[in-house]
Amino acid sequence: MGKATLTGKGRRWLLKGHPWVYRDDFAEVEGSMGELINVNDPSGGSMGWGLYSTQSRIAVRMVTRSKEQPNRAFWLERMQGAVERRARLGMMEPEGACRLIGGDADGFPGLVIDRYAKTLVVQSGSQGSDTMRDFLLGLLKEAMPFAPDAIIDRSDTSVRKLEGLEKRVEVLEGTLDGPVTVQDGPLTYDVDVTGGHKTGHYLDQSINRKDAAKLGVGGRVLDAFAYDGLFGLHAALAGAKEVVCLEQNKAACERIMQNAERNGVADKVRVEKVDCMKDMRARAESGERYELVIVDPPAFARSKKEVEGAARGYVELNRRAIDLTVPGGSLVSASCSHNVKAEDFIRMISKAAHGAGRSVWLENLAKASPDHPHLVTLPETDYLKCAFLRVG
Repeated sequence: MGKATLTGKGRRWLLKGHPWVYRDDFAEVEGSMGELINVNDPSGGSMGWGLYSTQSRIAVRMVTRSKEQPNRAFWLERMQGAVERRARLGMMEPEGACRLIGGDADGFPGLVIDRYAKTLVVQSGSQGSDTMRDFLLGLLKEAMPFAPDAIIDRSDTSVRKLEGLEKRVEVLEGTLDGPVTVQDGPLTYDVDVTGGHKTGHYLDQSINRKDAAKLGVGGRVLDAFAYDGLFGLHAALAGAKEVVCLEQNKAACERIMQNAERNGVADKVRVEKVDCMKDMRARAESGERYELVIVDPPAFARSKKEVEGAARGYVELNRRAIDLTVPGGSLVSASCSHNVKAEDFIRMISKAAHGAGRSVWLENLAKASPDHPHLVTLPETDYLKCAFLRVG
């Protein structure tokens, strides 16, 4: 059995509540890959249990602060709690989609499980979640109100390299004959769970998309970095006159039009395969204007050292988005970079507004949908900023 003894500094760090303990905060730490080990203070007293990594700088991800070793009943209760929280949020409709397990924030270090209708997509990012995957999937099936048709492992993120793990994509249970169809309010859409981004889609913007759609009723909408176009398609269904989706990925462009046709709004939706930053600049310079502009780019800062460059990118992007918005129109601008804090993101939008010579009001600063929980002692789980802005 592995063992772990904290330094005095490590003990103080753990007492602050952060669930990740770094290797240099241990006087001694050893164990096998993904092993559940007891974490002790410098005098030998137990401070809880965590999952050990032989490779990562994050040596232990805490599971519990209790002295009692977690058993099957412990894990089942935690799993049931996660599913019940989604049910209370109204997110467990069999044809819908949601994040069932949100990794460390839900008490399952390194493990993400998204549900697309009755297909579960697992993503493991640590040795501990790899070791516990099959055990936890068995408990999830017990906790769910309906049986899954298929379970897919999409553990192909770059973070696995930090854990000394290979990437993998495989069907664990059931069969998969193509895209999975999801019902999201009035919108029906397909998800490529084996080849799409993340686990197939971005579920964290599900509520923000519906809120943004209300702002485009009767007007022209520009959806930049559209991916599968769900911001734009929701706007089209809500009553937008015209929707232009900008996206660089060819397969995503094709899915946008397929989903537009499926939902009866193909006559309103136009998809253009472009480099969004360059295209938005050209549109702004040619005088195009929209009643609603949506910009939801990929993360510009994946590490702290990239923040300075990201800031320039966000200022430029939002400057062009402001230029493209009619006076009195709306801009919905998002950042999924954890390393860009909310107050800094708003400062970047302010700089963009100044550069554009326009007045911009922040009407709401939304976060990820509640199935993506923010554990307050783990700042890394607070990553998404979605600013709803009025442009003068």
